[in-house]
Amino acid sequence: MNFTTDMRDYGYKGSEIIDEKHIPARITAVHRERFEAVCGYGQISARIKTGAYKDGLTEYPTAGDFVSIEYNPIGDSLIADTLPRSSFFSRKDPTPGRGEQAVAANFDYVFIMQSLNHDLNLRRLERYLTLSWQSGAIPVILLTKADISDNISGAVRDISKAAAGADIIPVSSKTGYGLDRLGDYICPRKTAVFLGSSGVGKSSFVNALAGEEIMNVSGIREDDSKGRHTTTHRQLVLLKSGAMIIDTPGMRELGMWDAAEGISTAFGDVEKFARMCRFSDCRHENEPGCAVREAIERGELSEERLLSYKKLASESEASDKQDMLRKKRERFKDIALQNKNRRKTERRFGGKGEHR
Repeated sequence: MNFTTDMRDYGYKGSEIIDEKHIPARITAVHRERFEAVCGYGQISARIKTGAYKDGLTEYPTAGDFVSIEYNPIGDSLIADTLPRSSFFSRKDPTPGRGEQAVAANFDYVFIMQSLNHDLNLRRLERYLTLSWQSGAIPVILLTKADISDNISGAVRDISKAAAGADIIPVSSKTGYGLDRLGDYICPRKTAVFLGSSGVGKSSFVNALAGEEIMNVSGIREDDSKGRHTTTHRQLVLLKSGAMIIDTPGMRELGMWDAAEGISTAFGDVEKFARMCRFSDCRHENEPGCAVREAIERGELSEERLLSYKKLASESEASDKQDMLRKKRERFKDIALQNKNRRKTERRFGGKGEHR
């Protein structure tokens, strides 16, 4: 096989050939039923192979996924399987009843972008941090639009109380401030996913990193600093530097989905005190011997942070129950379909025995 693209440049660590029919590819964009991807032969378009992913166990591809494909040089290649993931970011689907929504996969860092204007919100940041730690990658907090802030140090100080050990870097796409601190993260064969609400400046920041305009940029409303959705789909881009970024649309909603481990990491301060409570099932309200309430009274923990911890933990638990119910419904649906097919076979052959 005469490959023209080295998949190692796209972060792939396996063999160039999976088997006699399949080669690896990386998903660079998702457009409903069709995909953009890159493989050893370069940029391609692809779609799901008929019959693949029917078992309900294989993860449906998202931006950043490595997949096994049947290459087609004159049309859409066929995606046969999703390869194991090293990291994965998801949220609760904003559409009721749809469960989990995949956002990106196989990234090394999560750039959580918060603007130093009206967008800065500690409670929203805690949500992003929780799901970022849950993803299996390393979160980095980027405070954008540093050029318009007159209190950068104060913002960093406030955010550090909720940052759970994540690096906090103020940056400006306009002046280049802070970009020199990203060398450890933006480097060849590494992938960073960009997350943030509309108007936070993701597209402008990507253009600043790239040194060229590769993303469309739109302004924000000055009265409330709200932005428009410049990025309309998740997209993986290989920069000239050899680093990769996954840009995502602004997220107005970021519901928890199976985030128990992320909550433990993001709220390690709350759980540290919780382990000291007299009762293991302490709700941290009016129970005697509650170390969490005592920490709040001493000023070592804020009431707002405890409430945020409880809210996110409750959402995560509810999503677990929702997922269990969804899987139960799917199992019953499969059983009903099997019974329906069995009855059709019995009617066709006039009895319960197999056709001879």
